[in-house]
Amino acid sequence: MGAGGPFQDEPGLSVHDLAIARGGRVLFEALSFALACGGYAEIRGANGSGKTSLLRAIAGFLKPHAGRIVFERVEEPATALHYLGHLNGLKQAASVGAHLRYWGGLLGGDDHAALSRVGLEAIADLPARALSQGQARRLALGRLLVAPRPIWLLDEPGAALDANGRDMLAKLVVEHRAKAGIVLAAVHEPLGVEPDQVVTLSA
Repeated sequence: MGAGGPFQDEPGLSVHDLAIARGGRVLFEALSFALACGGYAEIRGANGSGKTSLLRAIAGFLKPHAGRIVFERVEEPATALHYLGHLNGLKQAASVGAHLRYWGGLLGGDDHAALSRVGLEAIADLPARALSQGQARRLALGRLLVAPRPIWLLDEPGAALDANGRDMLAKLVVEHRAKAGIVLAAVHEPLGVEPDQVVTLSA
């Protein structure tokens, strides 16, 4: 699916017999799945089943209880991943435009294109504290666009988005896949993009 995209090394991600524990309790175990370039998988499960912990383990923030996480044709996972968690990670006094300029300068991407893509051009001068929850989520999603990282790890990315925002998010996922990118998203509701597979966790 990624032929001709910018991620010419065709990255892959696989999980082998993974177990995650939190507070001395095993959330899940013996979990295995794989995603090739252009792949999209949804992680589903009840609250407390370990969806966020799975993403954090793949991102390198949490040590697995057992099993392996393998990145294929990825030299340095830390610079190949975009992790978007529950928190938007915004500085309340900084404007929308300032956030994207900072991320663009830090990550080497085009902040102007990202501003347009997430639909926030008209409020570029507003501080983050003045944004609605949906606008704040759009701004956080802009971070995905200011650097071409092949693997997106998204934790409830559609949270607080209205119908237009969810359509925008679905298009971002489709476009990323078309460039040979990988998307792994923890969701309560489908994002409107047909996944290659569904990873179901049981609490």
